Amino acid sequence: MVTMRIGKELVVGIAVGWLCIGLLTSCNRSEMADDYYFPLPEDRSVVMEAGGQSFVADTVLTDLEKPYSFVFLQDGRVLITERAGAIQVVRNGVVQETPVEGPLPTGLRDIELHPNYEQNGWIYISWYQEPDEEDGGYYRLTRGLLDGNRWVNQEHLYQAGPFELSGSHTVSRIEFDREGYLYLLVPIRGDRMRAQDRLHQSGTTMRFQDDGSIPEDNPFVGRDDALPEIYTWGHREHQGLQLHPETGELWSIELGEYGGDELNILKPGRNYGWPLASYSVEYRDQETRIGEDPSTMEGEGLEPPIHHWTPSIVPSGFTFITSDRYPTWKGSILVTSLSHIVPVDAPERLLNLSILDGEKVVSDEVVIEAEGRTRTVKEGPDGYIYFLEENDGVMVRLLPVE
Repeated sequence: MVTMRIGKELVVGIAVGWLCIGLLTSCNRSEMADDYYFPLPEDRSVVMEAGGQSFVADTVLTDLEKPYSFVFLQDGRVLITERAGAIQVVRNGVVQETPVEGPLPTGLRDIELHPNYEQNGWIYISWYQEPDEEDGGYYRLTRGLLDGNRWVNQEHLYQAGPFELSGSHTVSRIEFDREGYLYLLVPIRGDRMRAQDRLHQSGTTMRFQDDGSIPEDNPFVGRDDALPEIYTWGHREHQGLQLHPETGELWSIELGEYGGDELNILKPGRNYGWPLASYSVEYRDQETRIGEDPSTMEGEGLEPPIHHWTPSIVPSGFTFITSDRYPTWKGSILVTSLSHIVPVDAPERLLNLSILDGEKVVSDEVVIEAEGRTRTVKEGPDGYIYFLEENDGVMVRLLPVE
């Protein structure tokens, strides 16, 4: 692990690359050039090491405005959401002068492609509509199409709320499973005990059809004591949602209050305990645990985490590593970090590596230690790992080196 500062000063010289000419809509990882999305740097002299893997932190984009999430298109473009309400378009490694045009909302969060995007073109976004004098705030799920550079056919699929609080520090994530069902994370807002109220959306995972309708086999369909869209409940602020590449299970990562960050496997209808059971302690009284010990959780439907981080690593997202480009990391997870809530004697971190043995985290290591707020990390179709750093407004590629 090497202490560093991610920013414009790390932008390095680039080599002229070539794209998968003639394969723009069908190239896969084996056919894709190493510089398909971003040119490769000439200078790889600043080498870091973590978890037995040497790499260069290659800053591929700068001057983004509070970037949140991103997706890769098979034609070589990258779409990046910014909180202010822009979807930036990157082509040939360069942010285009004009972002996506059209009626995009502000408060953008996550962005995901439909599993059959190449056939239907649907792009999904989550966003937070801030409260005003007349109405509360809402987490919203929306989809639309790209017609050239214009956002068209927008459909608002779902809204959770109203919430009376600002969404300036809140998250929402989108994920699809192997059967094409769509999941939306809604964190806790307001009173903690809302997470234990199945008639309220706070602290839940929602499950939908791709058009926003509610599947008939959702765990609480037909019940009077729960919203039919709820898939799991009892969460505080689950920040990341990923499909396990081998099992197909939904894993989520959850930010605790002070310590007690959690890694969970989401199971239909299960209660994940907040605030009745948690490894967190109170911010203002760090001798007082919030709730009971999750390892002793008892009761119908209660589900303890498979791992917790105490002290906190302040997670904000994660990804499974499947690429052969990182042989010693393969099968592990990389976790992004907000880094500002950790105890004063803990390292500031941008990325954390958690080595997995099945469903067990066997070791943790800080990959990059620095001030900053990383929101989203993903493994691209080219096999490289990319992440966004919110404060400096940059995108960084982890470029493995021997």
